[in-house]
Amino acid sequence: MNLRTYRAKTMQEAIALVRRELGPKASVLHTREVRGGGLLRWLSGSRLVEVVASTSVSVPSRLPPRRRPVETPRQPPAPATVARVAAAPPPASLRNDLQDQLSQLQSTVEDLCRRTTRATRPDLNDSLFRLFADLIEADVSEELARDLIERVRQQSHADELSDCAQMKTRLAQIIEEEIPIAGPIQITPGRRHLVALVGPTGVGKTTTIAKLAANYRLREKRRVGLITVDTYRIAAVEQLRSYADIIDLPMEIVATPREMHQAMARMADLDLILMDTAGRSPRDEVKIQELKSMLAEAVPDEVHLVLSSVASASSLSKMAEQFAAVGTTALVLTKLDEAASLGNLLPLVRSSRLPLSYLTHGQNVPDDIAPADRQRLARIVLGLETVSGK
Repeated sequence: MNLRTYRAKTMQEAIALVRRELGPKASVLHTREVRGGGLLRWLSGSRLVEVVASTSVSVPSRLPPRRRPVETPRQPPAPATVARVAAAPPPASLRNDLQDQLSQLQSTVEDLCRRTTRATRPDLNDSLFRLFADLIEADVSEELARDLIERVRQQSHADELSDCAQMKTRLAQIIEEEIPIAGPIQITPGRRHLVALVGPTGVGKTTTIAKLAANYRLREKRRVGLITVDTYRIAAVEQLRSYADIIDLPMEIVATPREMHQAMARMADLDLILMDTAGRSPRDEVKIQELKSMLAEAVPDEVHLVLSSVASASSLSKMAEQFAAVGTTALVLTKLDEAASLGNLLPLVRSSRLPLSYLTHGQNVPDDIAPADRQRLARIVLGLETVSGK
């Protein structure tokens, strides 16, 4: 006789073990509840289900056989009866009840719509509500959108509020006032200028440095050098080295503060030094402190925080807050061409108070980068202009 014993936490798990090992035709001969094994079985009080099963023993069912009901053929109703049932209209009382329920439902829906409208557009005329909807569609938070619309209303005369085009122009001007601008990097003849780019991983720091280096070397005819401290990613070093070879720039790879001091001495006669740093998670305080130590040795004139415009508003504000520890002085926004909307940038410039230096919108070097323009950015946020300018 082939008997097998299985233990599991529940009866369902035990039966599943039986079926998996012995097949669906196995018979369960005995079940009981036992204590679990191990040294702590008496302390823990854990219990298991034990099942004894076999494939060679057939256990008859304890239930009486089910009797199949005797089916009696049903005669289909006469065609005339069917016709009378299909054609019979519902009772008048039922029709009245349905009509009352429909009327009540319609009244409830209309009341809900009125309440929703009052909640989303308090005291807004059609023009202002249209602007409010445009801001929400541009990914501007509801709180910020209400604040901007209220400022539009306060700065407009009553006879202007019905002119949607004029209100949108006024809104664009108000958004412009929200955007501080640093302008492009300024180089003083005869004085070396060091600019470090910092930020999280994957925002485009290396590509942005290549664009800046190419523009200042090829178009501005400046003596430019590159320093990278991104020794964590070999690909990043090789990418920057490729750009340096193409543009014919000196490049230094730095891993320690001592090497930073030596690299700065070798580049003392240059006009502009651009420093590429490793991407850091803003939540990694140790890495942020390492970056802070390296920058303290280099003593940069400017520290530009590079952030991707495709990130959420809350993520952008949090990253700006945490990178402030390394002494950020300006903000570079990348990947404008990849963002579905740019309203998420407004809380960032509000909370960080960092002026914008550059905007990038593609991978082409030395193109796809431009000094930040508050008027153009405001128009892009409102959909009055595209990122490509077309």
